[in-house]
Amino acid sequence: MIESSHPAQPGHATPASPQEAAWGAVFALALGVFGLVTAEFLPASLLTPMAASLGVTEGMAGQAVTTTAALALAASLVIAAATRGIDRRWVLLVFSVMLIGSNLLVAFAPGLSAVPLGRGLLGIALGGFWTMAAATAMRLVPERDVPRALSIVFSGVSLATIAAAPLGSYLGGAVGWRNVFLMTAAIGVLALAWQWRALPRMAPSGSASLGTLLEVMRRPQMARGMVAVLLVFVGHFAFFTYLRPFLEHVAGVGVNGLSVILLGFGVANFAGTSLAGALLQRNLRLALLLMPLAMGLMGLAFVALGRAPLADGLLVALWGMAFGAVPVAWSTWITLTVPDEAESGGGLLVATIQLSITVGAAAGGAVFDASGARGVFLAAAMVLLVAALTIFTGLRTHRSDRGHSKAA
Repeated sequence: MIESSHPAQPGHATPASPQEAAWGAVFALALGVFGLVTAEFLPASLLTPMAASLGVTEGMAGQAVTTTAALALAASLVIAAATRGIDRRWVLLVFSVMLIGSNLLVAFAPGLSAVPLGRGLLGIALGGFWTMAAATAMRLVPERDVPRALSIVFSGVSLATIAAAPLGSYLGGAVGWRNVFLMTAAIGVLALAWQWRALPRMAPSGSASLGTLLEVMRRPQMARGMVAVLLVFVGHFAFFTYLRPFLEHVAGVGVNGLSVILLGFGVANFAGTSLAGALLQRNLRLALLLMPLAMGLMGLAFVALGRAPLADGLLVALWGMAFGAVPVAWSTWITLTVPDEAESGGGLLVATIQLSITVGAAAGGAVFDASGARGVFLAAAMVLLVAALTIFTGLRTHRSDRGHSKAA
């Protein structure tokens, strides 16, 4: 049950919740995040032709695009403080301009040196956007509709996950990799135009500074929440990073079967994200608990079943559906736990997730070398079950005292 409390600290004003939802602005943000995440994922499907065209090895090209993740992590920690005096509408519009600029720089790159610059702009936009996503949703819709708004925004991530790799690979062969980045820039132009028209003015709120991050982390429940986030995402990324080796070497799945299973994951992930809003409005804490619990049990099922391609394909789809609700649920939790500093809370959430990606992939690699794909899945399952236990034994979910004290 969601307990009524007032997590806002003295002297910190919580932004007023609007009376009517600005759904046009919410969908404009969803288009923007579709463009951002599509651009983030494109190099995975275009790395070989990019490297050949730029006259470098695939390894060198791959190292260049890792700039995105590094700057996304840095931006998530500093963007709220760096822009604390600027209308949030303008900050969001600048992120869309960065998306356009990033894709143009890569599309017209004469050599490798221009690629990290373009990918760096994308990293700043990605980290900044995710930091502000939950806080912006609070400003665009009434409090009761925040989970639904976040599920719409995050659906842009799921659609990009489904579309970016296969479409990028296909279009790269048909029209060339540079034109694929130009198409993604065009998505950014559409998003910018829609956001310009739909986003309202949003005066900065809170007192964001680098010190604010530490102050927010010391708030009740925040440290436990970030530990739970770290565990959930470490478990997921350890699993997902080594999913292909498991399916190929343990389950005996061929290339065509692998493509179908991964497509099933993407479609189910989109469905899970889309359905998350309704579930979270009913019971946020139960959703936070059930997702890692279900994923942990599915990890154990993978280990037990082994060579069972049909069952494995079904489990991968169910995992995708469960994980689809996870980012929406934790972003919603941030809006209820630190409503007066949702941007700083969002920055901590994004930084924790970026750290989880690194730890999950690295730890998974060490386990994989020692005990193979089954060992990775067993370890990921244990981490996810510990995450569920962490949530069950003490994590609370709050509503602010803006007239909503009933359980959700």
